[in-house]
Parts: sequence; C-alpha cells; structure tokens
Amino acid sequence: MKHPYLTDDHEIFRRSLRKFLEKEAYPFYDQWEEERMVPRSFWTKLGGQGYLCPDIDEQYGGSGVDWGFSVVINEELERVGSGLVGVGLHNDIVVPYITAYGTEEQKQRWLPKCATGEFITAIAMTEPGTGSDLANIQTTAILDGDYYILNGQKTFITNGIQSDLIVVACKTDPKANPKHKGVSLLVVERDAPGFSRGRKLNKVGLHCQDTAELIFEDCRVPKDNLLGEEGKGFLYLMEKLQQERLLVAIAAQVAAETMLGQTIDYVKSREAFGRPISKFQNTQFKIVEMATETEMGRAFLDQLIAEHIEGQDIVTKVSMAKWKLTDNARKIAAECMQLHGGYGYMEEYEIARRFRDIPVASIYAGTNEIMKTIIAKNMGL
Repeated sequence: MKHPYLTDDHEIFRRSLRKFLEKEAYPFYDQWEEERMVPRSFWTKLGGQGYLCPDIDEQYGGSGVDWGFSVVINEELERVGSGLVGVGLHNDIVVPYITAYGTEEQKQRWLPKCATGEFITAIAMTEPGTGSDLANIQTTAILDGDYYILNGQKTFITNGIQSDLIVVACKTDPKANPKHKGVSLLVVERDAPGFSRGRKLNKVGLHCQDTAELIFEDCRVPKDNLLGEEGKGFLYLMEKLQQERLLVAIAAQVAAETMLGQTIDYVKSREAFGRPISKFQNTQFKIVEMATETEMGRAFLDQLIAEHIEGQDIVTKVSMAKWKLTDNARKIAAECMQLHGGYGYMEEYEIARRFRDIPVASIYAGTNEIMKTIIAKNMGL
C-alpha cells in the first residue's frame, strides 16, 4: 500500500539523518541533559548537513523540498529525545512566519543564517499572566519615529536563552476593539537595546531544552522588523497554529512508539518466577492495548500530515490529534514505567526520562482543554 506522503527519497533522507544523529546526538544526549542545554555546535552541524529549514527556497539557503522531509527530521529528533523540540520549533514554527509574512529584505537578511544554524529562533507569545488567551497579551509596542518601543515580559519561551531572532506577539494598538485586532508581530534581534533574558527555567522534564523568561524594557525595535501588517498578528498566529499543533502530535506519537518498543524489549528479557514477564497475561494485555493505540494513532496522524502537505484546512482534526496523541503518550509512559518495575524509576533507564518529558505536550501549543473547546466550536456545539 502506498504511503500517504513518504517516498523513497524521504527514506533515503531518513537513513542519512539517522546515521548523522547516531554520531552527533545519541552519544551526547545524556550530557546535554545534565548540562541543561543543547550546544550551539549541534545546531551548526545540523545546518551544515541541510537539516535546518529544508523546505525554504534555495535562494535563501534551503533545499526547497516538501514538508515530508521536515516530518522525518522531527521524528528522528524525537527518537533521540524530547529535549530536541527546539529544533522543530525553529524549522517549522518560527521560520515559517518569516517565509510567509516577511518582506523580501527580511527574508534575505534572516533566512540564510536560520538555515546554517548561525541564527536560532524563538517565538514569544506566552506571558506570566496570559497563556492560551492571546488576545489579552499585555506586552505593548508603540511606534516612535523609526522604532517601536517594546515593553513587557514573556515566559516559557523555547530557545529563549540561545535565540538570535525572536518573533514577539505584542499590542501595537492597546485600545483596539475587539482586542485581537491590536496584536502585531515584531522580530527582536539578539542585541536590541532594552532586551534582556531572565531566568533559564528549571523544568520537570525536557532538561536539555533551553526555556527562559524574556524581558523588554523600552526595547527599541526598528519598524522595519514588523512582520507582515500591523494589527494582523492574531490572524497570523491562528493561521500557523495548525502546523505547530501537528508537530506536537508527531512528537507524541513517536515518543509513544519509542516507549512501547523499549518496553517490549524489556519485558521479553526480564524474568520473574522463572519466565519472562512478557509471558504473563497482564503484561500481554497491557502491551496489546498500547500497540493498538499507537497503530491507530499512526494511521490517523499520517493521513493528517498528507492533508496538511496538500494545503487543506484541517484545524479540527489537528486539534483532535494534538489532544488525543499527547494523552495517549502520557498514559503509555505511565504503563511502560510500571512494566519496567523498580528499574523504570531509575535514571539509567530511558523510560524515566520519557515519563518526565511527555506531560508538557498536553500543555504547550494550546492546552488539551483548549483543543477540545476548538473542536466543540467547529462542530457547532
């Protein structure tokens, strides 16, 4: 049966990427977790091999390939560890804002360095008092001559410490009615006066993923760094959230498949009462249930990815996939840890890390409760 979006070229690319990661990522991942950071040198190695922003046009340093190659990259990075989520955010969440809404001058200025890894990107939406309710952000940007004066705070920002370009959601018209019409997107560069970074946040999981607070105090941003049009920021965010949530679903599905595979290997080798624990009916039933969930999740996800590549509007189904697959992964993490017994609680077994890493997928890119609200609205409820 023909795969809905993968071709032989994608599989050749996957083998090449996997070989690269076996040399450059797997041996160092535990060290990165301890150091609480993925080094910039890994980013530049990714860029040097063409694994950053592969879908942007060749004139900007990309390969101009279809989005299936980005899916392969995200899947293989997730197999290494969930802490590499920042690469997917750079490739498939932040850079697409520049390619879709940036001027030709902005693209020429920023995209080539995004493709080499010289520039690491971030997107700053969440604030200390505002999460999913983006229309009520408090960060303001008031035009003063050739500069916007940006004031506010952002938090939980992926790639926050290392980022060189940050797409900031802000209010250029704080008095707009309705509120969402006052939201715009500004690109803040690393050395912008008045921009500083707060704490590198200490998280339950995703330890090597750099997550930070960002602070803007009379930060001067050139008006040429406005992305798209003033007042259209909320619309732009809504247009791009489909792909962001699809990425989260992809990562959750791969994490579930990885945890299940590792647990099957473990229960076959671990013995109790004179036989492998895979021979116990309870173990078999648990494995069968998880295998069924992952197979069904994969079938739904692959079809969604194909529809997304075709440019279809699949917001409702993506919202379904985001909540369901992250929920599945969280349940599978708990079941797999249980089947590992005491060893599952030990740091030398990967399931312990996966158990810590997966819960946040139900929270970021819009909580699962928000996903259900979106689905209900789109169903006419």
